[in-house]
Amino acid sequence: MSNEKNTSLSVILITKNEAANIRECLQSVAWADEIIVVDSGSTDNTVEICREFTPHVHVRDWPGFGIQKNRALDYAGKDWVLSLDADERVTPELRAELEEAMRTGTADGYEIPRLSSFCGRFMRHSGWYPDYVLRLFKRGTARFSDNLVHEKLLTEGKTVKLKSLLLHYAFDNLEVVLRKMDQYSTAGAQMQKQRGRKVTLTGAVLRGMWSFVRSYIIRGGILDGQEGFMLAVSNAEGTYYRYVKLLLLNRK
Repeated sequence: MSNEKNTSLSVILITKNEAANIRECLQSVAWADEIIVVDSGSTDNTVEICREFTPHVHVRDWPGFGIQKNRALDYAGKDWVLSLDADERVTPELRAELEEAMRTGTADGYEIPRLSSFCGRFMRHSGWYPDYVLRLFKRGTARFSDNLVHEKLLTEGKTVKLKSLLLHYAFDNLEVVLRKMDQYSTAGAQMQKQRGRKVTLTGAVLRGMWSFVRSYIIRGGILDGQEGFMLAVSNAEGTYYRYVKLLLLNRK
């Protein structure tokens, strides 16, 4: 990309066992001035693939999503930072809009509409679209929250919404859905316990049921066909398991 004054870009990612995704992700941002990867001990060839694209690959322990992303951010040295996940892709249209945003610099941060797939289908409803995520920002104007999971990028500066899509290949199959459900529900339960939250078994069941209704009915998941129903069920299960795990943690 052009190295005009104040338009240099660092792309930051955190990884673990992302060999199936990381090459296409890095290819989509190979135009950036700098790519920073923080890996948390991959046992596949994720690190080797990353080193084909950048020398800035760091292997660290796993403290949670928020802290790990802040570690990656601390390695960044360019004017702007674009935070990505390994299962995301920057389209040519989005690249052009990102470059224009950095050139004009009318805001400190930019929210990108994300289009996510579930078991092979891009979801246009179910509360998944448009899923605006704050990902491009001037270095020094934002930090990630320290959440174990579902971290947020925090900034007090002006933010603007972009139009071009960030593609998110979130859940290729049900095996990935179940694996991430278990991982996120465990981390979510730990976060809730740290905050002193309490729950009953009835409360866990009711929260799971409400999650299904909100996703499938209120947010239009019914319009996403079979995948919309499967997503609503997985949301309900994830919510139920998170609160049941919290119940069990509190019993200890």
